[in-house]
Amino acid sequence: MVDRSGTPLVELRDMQKAFGGIKAVDHVSIDLYPGEVVGVLGHNGAGKSVLMKMLSGALPRDAGDIRINGETAVINNPRDARAYNIETIYQTLALADNLDASANLFLGRELTTMTGLVDDAAMESETRKIMGRLNPNFQRFSTPVSGLSGGQRQSVAIARAVYFNARILIMDEPTAALGPAETRMVADLIHELKAQGLGIFLIDHDVHQVKELCDRAAVMKNGKLVGDVVQVADVTTDDLLGMIIAGKAPEGVAA
Repeated sequence: MVDRSGTPLVELRDMQKAFGGIKAVDHVSIDLYPGEVVGVLGHNGAGKSVLMKMLSGALPRDAGDIRINGETAVINNPRDARAYNIETIYQTLALADNLDASANLFLGRELTTMTGLVDDAAMESETRKIMGRLNPNFQRFSTPVSGLSGGQRQSVAIARAVYFNARILIMDEPTAALGPAETRMVADLIHELKAQGLGIFLIDHDVHQVKELCDRAAVMKNGKLVGDVVQVADVTTDDLLGMIIAGKAPEGVAA
């Protein structure tokens, strides 16, 4: 059970974004607590990705407030977001396919020796430590990530975020196009991150994944928040589908 008695990690208040005359995000408010996975659900065009891009700094917001640990946050670009320990793991993962796990983990932030040379040994050592925490079965440290499975690639992307002190993760459909075993691997990673106190926004449209992986679900349709399901376990997949398709919250769900 997630402890929601303290200050949320993230508070999104009255978030708004329009493109021309279309309101992509229309007065949406959502919270995220430490150790919580909040599913952000909806069809394509519902506004879920736009909402998360405003938090990640990828898109400027038209209006609304973002608070991190109770303090107003100024987020105008991805660098600002990282300063608040927010990291985004996109579906594409943004990995360099020709490089191995440690080179990807430290890409652009390479460790160097006292003489200024790239310290490959130190980077591999640090990569082994963080992967030992997240995915102890990972052993392909010298393999270019193009040769890794989908779940292993997710492990590398998640390890990169966690190593650089992410406390808030935005994950975009992390199990899309993965088989059952790979999906299980990613689910285990998410549970491990929860146990370490990270907060995760999980963008998805698969209600079964949300039922399995998320504590809470925020359902969007046509830019609006349809409802905030505080305990995903208390609703059915049909309830969630009804919210996505009909845009109507079932009885007992806050709209």
